[in-house]
Amino acid sequence: MALPLPPGLTHAEVAFLAEMELVTVVPRQRLESIDLLSGKTPTLRPPHRADLPLWLALLLKKQRRANILPPAWLHPDSLRSILLHETKLDPEAFSPPPPAPARADPARPGLARRQQQQQEQRESGGGVTLSAPFLASCTADAPAGYLPYHWLEVAEAMLAHAGDDVAASLGSGSGGSGGGGSGSGSGSGAAGEVRGLLRDLVEVRAAKMRSSAAKLEGFGGGLMSLRGVGAMELAESRGFVLGVVDGVRKIGASAEAARREEEEERMGEGVDEGESDEEMGF
Repeated sequence: MALPLPPGLTHAEVAFLAEMELVTVVPRQRLESIDLLSGKTPTLRPPHRADLPLWLALLLKKQRRANILPPAWLHPDSLRSILLHETKLDPEAFSPPPPAPARADPARPGLARRQQQQQEQRESGGGVTLSAPFLASCTADAPAGYLPYHWLEVAEAMLAHAGDDVAASLGSGSGGSGGGGSGSGSGSGAAGEVRGLLRDLVEVRAAKMRSSAAKLEGFGGGLMSLRGVGAMELAESRGFVLGVVDGVRKIGASAEAARREEEEERMGEGVDEGESDEEMGF
């Protein structure tokens, strides 16, 4: 028997899928490669960085076997620039998603060339074509100033389970280090600032989602751009948007029914007038 769940993914399902996002860790112990359904994980050798799925990184963090490096877009400066874009530069649309990996960060030409070589290899049939969430949108090499598809879920997971790593990276002003389990006082304050900026972004983007849904209220429907909208935002707003669309559909159906009734009445009146003219001999 199927559960009476609404259409679409629930919040728990979206958070579960977000745990497949790749994040960067700095191992504190040696760990051999693990065979997963998505492939083998890289061999962990301290202090070399490695990209792992979020769920595995959180597990190693809980076991104190690795530290997680937050992505660049989680830095307060990046969040402030995104919030400025959302409120001042383009109040109507959402901030754009991260660009393609081959041109993700012009400041790292080596990374761009490596991604381009991988793309050429995949096009020639020598590899597997990757798509989200297997693209590097939440790793330490991810570009700043762009929110990935699972930005809210990844940010909440990192702040909840690896808040000390976030505070340490912000307090030190660098990409992070393998040692140390807690951040400085300035790092803790910056972590609180990150939480505040995330709340502001959630509120601003939720208001945009509601205002964008108003464009669908006209008969005949309008267009609603979802470019740059995250997975959790879609899950939270799906019920509201579907309610608006269903209301517009019902209004349109009632208007169409009323129009047809008027046409039938006019046609009936025309037939009655014709019959009366014939009876009078005109």
